[in-house]
Amino acid sequence: MVLLLSGAASLKSQAYFNETGELPCHFTNSQNLSLDELVIFWQDQDNLVLYELYRGQEKPHNVNSKYMGRTSFDQATWTLRLHNVQIKDKGSYQCFIHHKGPHGLVPIHQMSSDLSVLANFSQPEINLLTNHTENSVINLTCSSTQGYPEPQRMYMLLNTKNSTTEHDADMKKSQNNITELYNVSIRVSLPIPPETNVSIVCVLQLEPSKTLLFSLPCNIDAKPPVQPPVPDHILWIAALLVTVVVVCGMVSFVTLRKRKKKQPGPSNECGETIKMNRKASEQTKNRAEVHERSDDAQCDVNILKTASDDNSTTDF
Repeated sequence: MVLLLSGAASLKSQAYFNETGELPCHFTNSQNLSLDELVIFWQDQDNLVLYELYRGQEKPHNVNSKYMGRTSFDQATWTLRLHNVQIKDKGSYQCFIHHKGPHGLVPIHQMSSDLSVLANFSQPEINLLTNHTENSVINLTCSSTQGYPEPQRMYMLLNTKNSTTEHDADMKKSQNNITELYNVSIRVSLPIPPETNVSIVCVLQLEPSKTLLFSLPCNIDAKPPVQPPVPDHILWIAALLVTVVVVCGMVSFVTLRKRKKKQPGPSNECGETIKMNRKASEQTKNRAEVHERSDDAQCDVNILKTASDDNSTTDF
């Protein structure tokens, strides 16, 4: 019992959901005892056995069904590894080491460890409830899922060029009955200055490490300045002017087409004159040709007559 009490210790350990946790025993074995001389086992806070090694041989029939096939013993470090850790595995565990001697079992070492289980929340995600702001206010939600333990706080950061403001909201949570994992969300309405660019970030503050998880930024661009509305009478005047311009243009176009069609060409009288002149010119040309042929014929007659006269003279 002196050895048992002097070897008692407590250690906090941590494991992640669905991964492997370690339950140390930290036995120094100063007497260099072999496993054949020892009886080693672990049990949980409900005294359910996780693992037993009796004189070097595993005893699975002594193991509770919830831990069956989920443990492995590292002889080099005297550590029990618990695989596929669930949220329900959190709690206190004890390892016991007994020496098997001629006088029976003698307890020589005991150690307690407190196992905490964590599950990483998903990255917070912002969802806009509307695609535009109404009265310079935007409605949005932020959510994160599958985490443990319950987070401490969830809020929004609204960042502008010159300032950063925090906006808290009531965090809604739900817990799965089987996995015991949490889903959390908030809903907020934020005032948005229309004249500047805005970046919104959702922040999830976790327990117990106070770790902060940040969402991707939701960016909202500044709106262009709103022009004052044009009075109705100005619109009517502008419409009337456009109508007048269109009508005048159409009238001018039609008038130009009519004038183009009425441009004078060669008249019938002028055409007849041209035809008569052409005819007279042809007649004059024909008379000249006849006259020329007549002169040629006359010349031929004179030549023949002269020749005849010469023949007459020769006869004498």
